[in-house]
Amino acid sequence: MSGQNPTTSKKTWANRWTFLLAAAGSAIGLGNIWKFPYIAGQYGGGAFVMLYLLCIAIMGVPLLMAETAIGRHTRLSPLNAIKKLTSDLGASKLWGIIGWMGMLAGFLILSFYSVIAGWSLSYAWDIVTGAFNGMTTDQVGDAFGGLVSSAPRQIFWHTTFMLITLLITARGIHKGLEKGLQVMMPALFALLLVMLGYSMLETGQFMRGFNFMFSVDFSKVTGEAFVAALGQAFFTLSLGMCCLMAYGAYMPANNSIPRTAINVAALDTLMAIISGLIVFPIVFAYGLEPSAGPGLLFVSLTAAFVHMPMGELFGFLFFVLVGIAALSSAISLVEPALAWLIERTPLSRTVATVILCAAIWFVGLGTVFSMSGDLTFTLFEKNFFDLLDYFTSNILLPVGGLLISVFAGWVMKRSTMMKELGLSVGVFNLWRAMIRVVVPLCVLTVLITTLF
Repeated sequence: MSGQNPTTSKKTWANRWTFLLAAAGSAIGLGNIWKFPYIAGQYGGGAFVMLYLLCIAIMGVPLLMAETAIGRHTRLSPLNAIKKLTSDLGASKLWGIIGWMGMLAGFLILSFYSVIAGWSLSYAWDIVTGAFNGMTTDQVGDAFGGLVSSAPRQIFWHTTFMLITLLITARGIHKGLEKGLQVMMPALFALLLVMLGYSMLETGQFMRGFNFMFSVDFSKVTGEAFVAALGQAFFTLSLGMCCLMAYGAYMPANNSIPRTAINVAALDTLMAIISGLIVFPIVFAYGLEPSAGPGLLFVSLTAAFVHMPMGELFGFLFFVLVGIAALSSAISLVEPALAWLIERTPLSRTVATVILCAAIWFVGLGTVFSMSGDLTFTLFEKNFFDLLDYFTSNILLPVGGLLISVFAGWVMKRSTMMKELGLSVGVFNLWRAMIRVVVPLCVLTVLITTLF
């Protein structure tokens, strides 16, 4: 294996199951729990689910395979992986922008992702301590406004979340990431099943929620719904930010990349669908609006938990579930930049993690102060948080995903990709056609619609 540092060139995940947990943890995050249900609600439930599954198959899985294959082939951080490949292939050094964009995207996204994840920790604490007891929906909304407008409270929970991320990441692949994921991911799915059981047995609206999720109204299958499904499939799988490329560098050589990519996409989709089956019965039981947007999680559902039997317990478990999902994604967002920093400097993994997480935490203060109203800076009528969100979601990730697909399909040697993927000639030719044509067209659609 080639490489400059033992952290990235020699260590691998202990087995294929830990890599699967890591890759699934990277994909599963806040978007599965709060974004998927409300977008599905906006676009007719079952119709959106059908389109989403199609987009996962034609865009998500092929791009997951490409990112992982590049990482495993080089055993380097994303930036150095692309640099090595362009040198070996005699390709333009400009392709190195893929690695830079991936590192920057992960850095910036985690800076505000941590703040939002901190809200889930705050809510878990507030619910279990009875802070919401007796509140109406309007009062819960006011309480959420109070959290967002309070810089000290947000900083406390933002700091707490980043410290947990740092402690897991700094311990390395085996002692940190593997051990953390071996606890987090089973706990995540156990909590998911507990909440699903509660939704089935206590809300009285489970079948209504089930039918909403899976009954397809073809009148809802519109171009707008397809673009929304493309965007959700792209962002939920962490595509374009090189996380799977970074994790792929630690992937054992005998692991099947195609099987792993399919399993990751399946687990991610299962998480999103079960989240919908948890959320929608609660929504219908309490007369809430299924397309209520982000407020569905922190206002509407919280108000519902207040009035439910054993609502404190299950509200607490729900927000712990949200926090774990966010944490599993957060540690993957650190890895692309961290792996590069370790390769480029004599810093130990611990010191490099502290420096990187401190920088991410500091940038996150901009999000805190823009939300609290203490930072009034705007550009193009967007505050600091909105600018970061727009720049990462609408530019860095789609452009990164587009460049990765073009690089894997048109620049990488056919023989190299065929060896890494281990596919039969016919299936490989299908994958190559998709990564060369179908995936770029899908990502271009996401890019154009988000920008214009």
